[in-house]
Parts: sequence; structure tokens; C-alpha cells
Amino acid sequence: MQDYAEPVEVLRRVFGHPGFRGLQEEVVRHAVAGGSGLVLMPTGGGKSLCFQVPALCRPGLGVVVSPLIALMEDQVAALRQQDVPAAALHSELDPDEARAIWRDLDSGQLKLLYVSPERLTAEYTLARLDAMRIALFAIDEAHCVSQWGHHFRPEYRGLPVLAERFPRVPRLALTATADPRTVVDIQRQLGLEECPLFRASFDRPNIHIAAEPREAERGQLRRFIRSAGDGAGAGLIYCGTRRKAEQTAEWLCQEGHDALVFHAGLEPAAKRDAHRRFARGDAVIMAATIAFGMGIDRPDVRYVAHTDLPRSPESWYQEIGRGGRDGLPAQALLLYGAGDISLARHRIGESGAPEEQKRVERQRLEAMVAIAESATCRRQILLRCFGEEAPEPCGRCDICLNPPRLFDGTVAAQKLLSAVLRTGRRFGLGHVVDVLRGKTTAKVAQFGHDQLPTFGVGRDLPDAAWRGVARQLVAQGALDVVVENHGELVPTDAARPILKGEQPVMLRQDLVAVAGGGRSAPASPVAEGAMADPVFAALRDWRRRTASAQGVPAYVIFQDRTLAEIAAARPADLRTLGSIPGVGTTKLERYGKAVLGVLRDCE
Repeated sequence: MQDYAEPVEVLRRVFGHPGFRGLQEEVVRHAVAGGSGLVLMPTGGGKSLCFQVPALCRPGLGVVVSPLIALMEDQVAALRQQDVPAAALHSELDPDEARAIWRDLDSGQLKLLYVSPERLTAEYTLARLDAMRIALFAIDEAHCVSQWGHHFRPEYRGLPVLAERFPRVPRLALTATADPRTVVDIQRQLGLEECPLFRASFDRPNIHIAAEPREAERGQLRRFIRSAGDGAGAGLIYCGTRRKAEQTAEWLCQEGHDALVFHAGLEPAAKRDAHRRFARGDAVIMAATIAFGMGIDRPDVRYVAHTDLPRSPESWYQEIGRGGRDGLPAQALLLYGAGDISLARHRIGESGAPEEQKRVERQRLEAMVAIAESATCRRQILLRCFGEEAPEPCGRCDICLNPPRLFDGTVAAQKLLSAVLRTGRRFGLGHVVDVLRGKTTAKVAQFGHDQLPTFGVGRDLPDAAWRGVARQLVAQGALDVVVENHGELVPTDAARPILKGEQPVMLRQDLVAVAGGGRSAPASPVAEGAMADPVFAALRDWRRRTASAQGVPAYVIFQDRTLAEIAAARPADLRTLGSIPGVGTTKLERYGKAVLGVLRDCE
């Protein structure tokens, strides 16, 4: 493929976009001129173009460091659809395939090479690259190099060799989620301290975020999927354990969904199969642990749910950022419980990590708790974790759409804490609530707790409300849950001033709200119109069949946004079709007549 000198021409001709977005052009022109730097850009913000376009503009080979084989294969498939000579070099290639790639590299036939960090830093690979002209190095998922990053990968620590071995070759490090501490560490590890930092806004306004106490998990998920799914796009459900992921996938299948499971305990072949099915399916749901998702390229993930509290805002934002990469509306739901918070705190305290790392992990966990229990705009709190201040509430998260009211819950907190103390600090929440509500259960009678002064003092609140009081006391640090010992409730030192009346406790008024009753985000006019349009449906059906015949993910043919634009414009000729963003010269030549045929059949 020829080298183009002008980035805008590459963008238009190869990728079918009329212009760059946000910081893209600044990054691209810096790299084309031979500059290095760190790029912070949210998932779906167009990071790939920041290194793909310069690689096509500069003479030589663009080398992209990527941590996942499935991600490499998806990106290579997408580039080949645009007639860009690209290949992926990884451990699953058989010897003949690997030799063929090296022959193409030696002959200069490739423009982009995707490679794992351990393969790239092997002396054999470095020696072969020494003899080639390198356009640039792109280090994708750069947070993996940092000990503070949420997906630290030790093999990334070998990448500083690139600056030493290829000092005149530009290096771009790119990541979607990094807090200020991680940014500094990435720059130090990769020798980018003196290079520019390109920081885009982390805000993803098309993702509606919501959080709810986990009361009836399957019912909450059922309602969420029904409201957030569009009948074609994919969904992600993150679970805290492998067993929970398997159970979630199983009951979703029983309810008629095309559901898959993914976790680190699966055999490599099963992981690859699940990843490919997710990438190439239609309305498929992936129930997974955090082992799944880094670098997910599928643009039409319409919803992401978490059934357990994530360990940090970084990991949570990385995971929900896999929704709505095409810019169309997506929804994120966080379900959490008091046990999640206590268990996470205990794990940090009992880990063998250095004290400084424990301190940072505690800070991140408490920031995540603050987001979950927030009574103000969740997006503002989330962005603040990345050093970004949103001047006004977003108006689109569940808190902005349904603002909760606070009330003085000091008396309720005192009642609950007193009940925990008087029952001996060795019972779970269910028993304590039975005592407060005055229920003479067999267990209450067995231990004589119906004779306590606290028996029945909480009849004014329903069970769900008392669970909410307990959960918020855990979030505020006044109550602990010993998860490994049957969920025993234990007051902390912070409970003393509450019991003495020295510290008021403000609680949310919506404690008794029905879980799952929040308003969903309003869909964009493009999305609403497209989903109801039979032409759009016909185009998606054609795309599905075309992708299946080629054995590639559907989105590498055309993304939903492009199909929606085509359905809305109803072009009658190739020239008009070629002017629609996302089509491009190569795809116009390859698919133009077929698309026009679909449109004619819909008339």
C-alpha cells in the first residue's frame, strides 16, 4: 500500500471519515512529524486512528504492542477490510503462518504489525526489526505498564528497550483510563517524561450510569436487560467470581438469551471461542469476570452491568467504557451490597502488598464506594477521580434524573447499631432486622432476643429500609460486615460518636424505593429512528450475512452508526453513498453495489 503524506487524505480515503475528532489531529500530526507522547483518550474516542493514520503516512512499518490475541485479530481484520496490509504476530500462529508474516515483513509488504509485548521484546524480534524501517511504535493499553494500573502486566516492563534500541522512532503510548498517579508512572516507565501529554476529556455522555443496592439481583438484571437492550447489540455482565459468572450465564440461557461465560479458569480454546462468538454474534450477552474485556473492539455493546462492587473507579470506567463505542446510547448499571464493601476492605488489609500500595488501593476503593452511595451527580464524582472537573451535573445519570433527598437518619442508625451490640456482635443483618422489626422467629426466641430493649423498636421501617440503613453505615465506615464469618455485623470505632449522639447521620430518602425503578437514559434521535426503521434492519441483516460469509465480526464491514446514516440518507448512487462517514473508498468499491441493492429492495 502506498504511503500518503497528508493525514486528512488517509483518514478520508482509507477510513471514510471526513475529519478528525477532538485531539486526534493534534496527536496524528505530532506523530507524523516524528514526535513521541502519551495519549489519554476514553474508550470509543478514536485512539486507534491516532497511531494507524501516522503509520500509513510515514514510510516504514508501524508496530503496535497489544496485550490480547483476540484484540489483535479483530483490528487486523478491520484493517484488511480497508485494504491496509496488516498482520498479527502471536503465540497461536503455527510455524508456517509465522514464517509467512516474516517474509512479508522482510519484503516490505506490511504497513502495520500487531505484536504482544513479550514477543516484541524478544531478542530475535528486535534483531529482525533492526534491519527494517520502522514508522512508529504504538503501545496500546499502556496502563498495563504501571504497578498502579488496574491491569498491570509484568511483560510490559520490558518495553523501555524500545527507546534505547530505536531512539529516533516515535513512540505513542495510549490508554483509556489512568488516574494522575498512573499517568506519571506510565511516563516514567516508558521514558516519556519530556514528551507531550495529550489528554482528552474522559466524559462519555452517551453512557447513562446508574447504581442500585443489590436486593433481587436476577430481577434487577432482567429489568435492566429488557430496558437497555436493542434486540441486536451485545451486553456485558461482570460478576465478582467465576462461579457467579457461570451461574449468571446459565440462567440467562434458560430465559432464552444467547449468553456466554468467560473467566480465567477456562481452557484457552474455550476463551478464544467465547471471545470470537461475542465479537461476531448479534444480541449476545457475556457473563464474565474482569478477565474479559480489555481491548474489546466491538462498537455496539448496548449495556454493561456489574453485579458486585468494582475495586476502583479506574477498573469500573474501563469496563463500562466498553459500551457505546459507536457513540450511540448505552447504559451501565452497578449493583452492590454492604458485603462487597467490607470484603474489599478486608482483602486490602490482609494482602501482602506494601503499605503504600495498600493506602492507594484503599483510596480507590473509597472513591468507588462514594460513587455507588452518591446523592449527587455520579458523573461529576467519577470524572474527578481522573483529575477532571465537570462544571455542572450531567443531567443524564440516575441521580440527576431522579435526585434523592437526604434526611436525618441518626435515630435509625442508633437503633441498628444498638441492636447489633445488644445481640452480641455475632449475627448477620437478617437476624438483626428481625429483632428490630419485632419478629419472634425461632432464632430470635432461641437466643432470648425478644427480651432485649431493642426488640421491635424498628417496626416503623420495612426490612428493605433497614438493609439500606446498614449498607450506608458500612459505606460510611461505622459498621463492618465479617463476610468470611457468615456476614456478622460489627460496629467500628466510628460508631461511638453516633451512638452518643455526637455525630449526626444523613441517609438517603430513597431507601425503600423499588430496585430497578430508575429512569433510563433518553436515546438519541439517531438511535430511536434507526431501531424502528425496516431499512436499517435490512442493512443489518445484509451485514450479518456478509460478515458470516467472510468469517469476520459484523462491525468490521460497517458500524451501526454508518448503517443508520445510510438508512436515513437513502443514497441512490455510489457517489452519494461514498460521501457518508464510515464508508471510504475501499469499502465503497467492495460493498457499494450490494448496499444500493438492499436499499432498492426496500423501496
